[in-house]
Amino acid sequence: MRTLLIIGTTFALAGAWLSGCGGADETRRTANAAALGSSAARIVEARNLTPENVEAALKTYMPSGQHDEFVMFASSGHAGQIIVIGIPSMRILRTIAVYTPESWQGWGFGMGNDVIAAGAVDGKTMTWGDTHHPAISRRNAEYDGEWLFIADKAHARMAVIDLRTFQTKQIVKNPIALSDHGGAFVTPDTEYIIQGGQYGHPLGWEYAPIEQYEEMYRGHVTFWKFDRERGRIDIDKSFALELPPYWQDLVQVGWGPSDGWLFMNSINTELHTGGVLEGEPPFETGVSQSDMDFMHIIPWRKAVETFEAGKFDRIKGFPVISLDTIRSEELLYFAPEPKSPHGVDLAPGGEFIVVAGKLDPHVTIYSIEKLKQAINERNYTIDENYGIPILDFDSVVEAQVEVGLGPLHTQFDDKGYAYTSLFLDSAVARWTLGGPYADKNPDQPWSLVTTTPVHYNIGHLATVAGDTAKPEGRYLVALNKWSVDRFTPVGPLLPQNLQLLDISQPGTDMPVLYDMPMGIGEPHYAQIIRADKLKPWRVYPEIGWEALKGAVSPNATTRGQERIERDGDTVHVYTTVVRSTFRPDRVIVREGDRVVWHLTSIERTMDAIHGFTIPGFNIMTSIEPGEYQRLEFIADKAGVYPFYCTEFCSALHLEMMGYFIIEPAS
Repeated sequence: MRTLLIIGTTFALAGAWLSGCGGADETRRTANAAALGSSAARIVEARNLTPENVEAALKTYMPSGQHDEFVMFASSGHAGQIIVIGIPSMRILRTIAVYTPESWQGWGFGMGNDVIAAGAVDGKTMTWGDTHHPAISRRNAEYDGEWLFIADKAHARMAVIDLRTFQTKQIVKNPIALSDHGGAFVTPDTEYIIQGGQYGHPLGWEYAPIEQYEEMYRGHVTFWKFDRERGRIDIDKSFALELPPYWQDLVQVGWGPSDGWLFMNSINTELHTGGVLEGEPPFETGVSQSDMDFMHIIPWRKAVETFEAGKFDRIKGFPVISLDTIRSEELLYFAPEPKSPHGVDLAPGGEFIVVAGKLDPHVTIYSIEKLKQAINERNYTIDENYGIPILDFDSVVEAQVEVGLGPLHTQFDDKGYAYTSLFLDSAVARWTLGGPYADKNPDQPWSLVTTTPVHYNIGHLATVAGDTAKPEGRYLVALNKWSVDRFTPVGPLLPQNLQLLDISQPGTDMPVLYDMPMGIGEPHYAQIIRADKLKPWRVYPEIGWEALKGAVSPNATTRGQERIERDGDTVHVYTTVVRSTFRPDRVIVREGDRVVWHLTSIERTMDAIHGFTIPGFNIMTSIEPGEYQRLEFIADKAGVYPFYCTEFCSALHLEMMGYFIIEPAS
């Protein structure tokens, strides 16, 4: 009986799917259904599946050749990269190399070395990063699919990624901060990329004794100016605000009625500095004693005007608007928020700011109109530590909703629902928005509708465009920190678990469809965009295209121009790359020569990828159709070095090689 029920469910779902297939006639549908019935029965019985299992499988299965409707960009935490995932299939499509060398793409092994080196810390090249918050570029507060940004928490760096090529084009080091958390976040039209601070420290990471924490340690928020035409951060037009040493955290930039305002939460209003060996409370308790922390509210367009008027100081040469100027120009306000907040999020219309305090079972919803009114009417007290106005809590709060234990982050859909991750409950809460959204909800506004358990200890979560002015809903991904017993044991280091939830139906129906082990670092936050908003190149626009510069290289080589040129002790090798040949395939230099190798793929066929490596020199690069790559190294040891194509490109792939011969200096 149970098997018949499941088969009936399978028939119904399969029939619905087949009826939507263009050109499928009744005969084919009947034949497919009959075949499905006999084979599905055996599979269901053998694997002891439930109707829910079958339905989830059908909702996530992507037949060969069909593409996912959505694409998710997920951080990889201390792996230092971005992971690209298809939804609903939950297939990893690729990684984007950012802060950490990655040999398949050749990132850091010849390609991108200069980009990584530009993010050096006091002259030291950092070859790893801790990526947390990817941000897709926007127009009118909606994803446009053109650029992607992500910060490095460990070293306070910011990266720019071109979504035509899925390659990192720029890394900049924040000169006033050593580590940050609140980045990357963008303004509604991507005029600025925002990088918030985290731990209080002396700006410029100079020395100051911990006993002078209140006087010498500071927080910050940095505004990186983005030049869309160049696709680069313009450091000369970027600046920062000096903030009190309350630990600033995540950021949200307003739109609609909140346009021009920036919201950033914080912890450690206690100004705790540790000292467990001296009998002081550890940080976990020392920064959680007060009932309230401070949401920072910044009129960011006014801050830009202040910067452009030259009202700033410089720290390590970088423009910083001082606390004194912030007070005189009225660039910062505080609103009390429940203790230990981690998420600050904006409803789709831009009217409400949602804050979740980890140690409070509620989400607190602030009204932008009430915030503006309190500021205009000067309904505030003054922070006794740093002289910043503190708005009256009751006058700016719209509502509070009790959602569960350990609320962290909130995303939204197009049906008037909000979704909050519950770390301690290991669940996702669905609750209703009020105000202008009330007519969308069958339930009471500002109320909890349901919770769905996830496995385990969810941190961030992402819905489709769920942090924009036009969310789509449909799916939600829970980015769980633990997997425990979900997957085959692979040693003490276990993967995280990304779970896909179906949120397309209103009410209490919000099932988990898929468990996805992620054994690549720690996906921290993610954004989900419609795949058709992305316009990636299939091949480079012209032969000889230098990806990092966005133009044809003057050193690109066409067929018949292959050559080797010596200029003193520098040897230039101009090579064309095509299936299955390197031209030239024999290069002879002298020991001690500086070798500059120019590689140009003259392929014009999609997916005709080649690689290039010379063993013994830590060189590797991927060369896509039409791409130009430049490699430079010293021929420091005499010998014979076969070079070869690393990407299996044709039937004669093994023959795609050559000899690099270094003659002894003597």
